[in-house]
Amino acid sequence: MKLIHHTLLVAAVLLAAPLLHAKGAESSISKQLDGLRQLPEAQTPAAALKAATDIRALPAGEAKVRLADTLAHLVTEGDLGAEALQATADALSEALAGSPVPAKKDQPPPPYVDLARLVRYEHLTTTLKDPLYAKASENLVNEEKDIAKADFTLKDLHGKVYKLSELRGKIVMVNFWATTCLPCRQEMPILDSLYTHFESQGLMVLSITNEKLFTVGSFLNAGKYHPAVLIDADGDVAKQFHITGIPRTFLFNRDGTLLSVAIDRRTQRQFLDMLSQTDLHP
Repeated sequence: MKLIHHTLLVAAVLLAAPLLHAKGAESSISKQLDGLRQLPEAQTPAAALKAATDIRALPAGEAKVRLADTLAHLVTEGDLGAEALQATADALSEALAGSPVPAKKDQPPPPYVDLARLVRYEHLTTTLKDPLYAKASENLVNEEKDIAKADFTLKDLHGKVYKLSELRGKIVMVNFWATTCLPCRQEMPILDSLYTHFESQGLMVLSITNEKLFTVGSFLNAGKYHPAVLIDADGDVAKQFHITGIPRTFLFNRDGTLLSVAIDRRTQRQFLDMLSQTDLHP
């Protein structure tokens, strides 16, 4: 009996070992992701690339999808480079292929939407063949059609009225932000410098928030910000633009054509890349 008991105990330990190893790896990756925002910018691409590699080494399952999707949200904050972005898309594609997430009311769950955004707006590729991913990609195209014909009338902090359709002839950047959003605040000095530099060539920057006038006014009193800050009190304009997270920036050409979409915080170089699609010149 002792021999049988010992054999069963050894077998149980051997069976549990892979699970314990996976749990340890998941915990390690979670710590990597938690610390990603605190790293110096120069170290972030390599750290993101390592996290993507470690995620791909995990066994298929819900945890792998969750960690890959978390990384997908982090790598769009700033300019991490094509290699880290593609590695993240590969990790999320592989995770979803190995452990598909069920649809909710016939709509793609967030990981499919996040992968579709990475591919479309960060110009990446994916090998995932899944109807939910295809649906998420199709939804983005349809959202862009809505945004391309969107119009709004909003007031700035001083009561001046801005109507998007009346800005034809201008290059217009529509930026959604909030005072509580750190990536948004990090973008503001860049947007301010771009606006002041290109204003004479017809660049307009419209910074839209749904926060209260007093909150926004108090925040901006701490520094100088020259672009128009518009209050979307009821969030109606955010709905027109299908805003699900901020910052988001949309670039319209002089004829009102939607040229580009930025799904997260952009650096100066990334904003200049967007503007290079227009006739603005340094």
